[in-house]
Amino acid sequence: MRGLAAQTFVLASLALSTPATAQGWQCRVPPQVSVPLLPEPDAPPRVVPVTGYTLALSWSPEFCRTRKTDPVHATQCSGAMGRFGFVLHGLWPEGARGAYPQWCPVRRLPDAETLRRNMCTTPSAQLIMHEWAKHGSCMTRDPAAYLDKGRALFQAMQFPDMARLSRKEGLNAGLVRQALVIANPRLRPAMIKLLISNNGWLREVHVCHSRALRPVRCAEGNGPADSVPVKIWRSF
Repeated sequence: MRGLAAQTFVLASLALSTPATAQGWQCRVPPQVSVPLLPEPDAPPRVVPVTGYTLALSWSPEFCRTRKTDPVHATQCSGAMGRFGFVLHGLWPEGARGAYPQWCPVRRLPDAETLRRNMCTTPSAQLIMHEWAKHGSCMTRDPAAYLDKGRALFQAMQFPDMARLSRKEGLNAGLVRQALVIANPRLRPAMIKLLISNNGWLREVHVCHSRALRPVRCAEGNGPADSVPVKIWRSF
């Protein structure tokens, strides 16, 4: 990355402030969680060999910015269950040439206790069920095993101080990736794909993994160029 030496001190200070292994603050899981219905597929089933995985992490303040009063997203966005930074969108199997497996046959559903165990990582029972049905079903027959693996990878991630990073003058995609690399020395910028909204707000971070679930260079590129400006919405 151009100018890396000049940015090192600044980025180190941005990644300061004890990186968090979890991004749910004061998460309060409901005593009871209803098991949602299995969602209807939004595309045809595709059973193909798995070539790698994507760990998809959503920046919750951006997602919830316009959904705080939406009952559909109450567990994540209303504040009743806690305040969230990064949350686990899902662990997705990838396939050759972008043809990833999806909507494989499902024989088992996550039970209420499995859902509760994952609510502070993915604070939406509906999303957990969707991720299992669309993606996890193509990895294992056991929904608990799929969700445990995604949660373990998420909890292994460290995150920079996003509030401080959001205030960085001249913030761009390269600086966001580099702050994540400083917090996670095993990563490299080419392993981190950013999803940015049309008006420049950070939506998601995708970390690319091999079939052995080790971080690797993203096969389909890592999103916007380093010089692309980025904004980070914060609700704290």
